Amino acid sequence: MQSLSIVIPVYNEQENIGPLVQRTLEAISRWQGTVEIIFVDDGSSDQTLDLLKEAQANDARIRIAHFQENMGQTAAMAAGFRLARGEMVATIDADLQNDPAEIPRLVEMLKEWDVVCGVRTQRKDTWWRRFSSRVANGFRNWVTGDNIIDTGCTLKAYRRECLEGLELYNGMHRFLPTLIKMRGYRVIQVPVSHHQRLAGRT
Repeated sequence: MQSLSIVIPVYNEQENIGPLVQRTLEAISRWQGTVEIIFVDDGSSDQTLDLLKEAQANDARIRIAHFQENMGQTAAMAAGFRLARGEMVATIDADLQNDPAEIPRLVEMLKEWDVVCGVRTQRKDTWWRRFSSRVANGFRNWVTGDNIIDTGCTLKAYRRECLEGLELYNGMHRFLPTLIKMRGYRVIQVPVSHHQRLAGRT
């Protein structure tokens, strides 16, 4: 079994850290290879970092990167990619709107694909967020000539080599599948579940 890194950017998610850590550890409980969970704290001003340190003290597979100030999701993702040591890399948001239990399924598909992109079904966001996402996805696809349905879904899995040498700037994490496809890698999109945010703010 190959090695796996899970990259999770976090920002002011103190209410979600406990269940997020628990559900992520449950998701990888049957993983036979080496695994690490990299939390990138994007300058949180609440108790997020302290709670992550507590979790790390209880499980050596947890690693933490911390920004002194909020740098944005692209910077957090880029930092996580640089730190990741796994042959495969999965990403997920910290808000638990995507289920960590789906990570093994997406990673398993890397046997046949280079990137597996989650597509949120039956989204539990407000109508305005759904509308804004649809417009943004349509515009990006019009500009790039691509067909990525849901660039805003962070639940994805990558072969490590796809991420090497990528220079990511503000907002570019949403273009990752397109950038990777332009380099000749194989990308597939698969439905994933989506849940209401129960704690914290987007």
